[in-house]
Amino acid sequence: MSYINAFLVGGAICAVGQVLIDKTKLTPARILVLFVVSGVFLTALGIYQKLVDFAGAGATIPLTGFGYNLAKGVFNEVDQTGLTGALTGGFKAAAAGLGAVITFGYIMSVVAKPKAKR
Repeated sequence: MSYINAFLVGGAICAVGQVLIDKTKLTPARILVLFVVSGVFLTALGIYQKLVDFAGAGATIPLTGFGYNLAKGVFNEVDQTGLTGALTGGFKAAAAGLGAVITFGYIMSVVAKPKAKR
């Protein structure tokens, strides 16, 4: 059942993104920022944790999950170290994912041959 929940929630998040692309004039970059900020906002309200408990990877893998990860890291670090945790918590929580993105992005830029758009 957890696979179905993950599929439904992750699919719903992606469907919202697709509707935003198709029906609005928002650029993909603005949609990305909207999703990350939505994840942070929903985490601050305590809503996103319930979604993660229900859907697991279906809620943590999309961009809203990145916002959730940042906010959760900030909250944990503020509890441990105080106000300075607001500056360092998000970086600590997302360090592994950001490191992987940078590494694999660099590898793909070396391997791939980009073509100019026409």
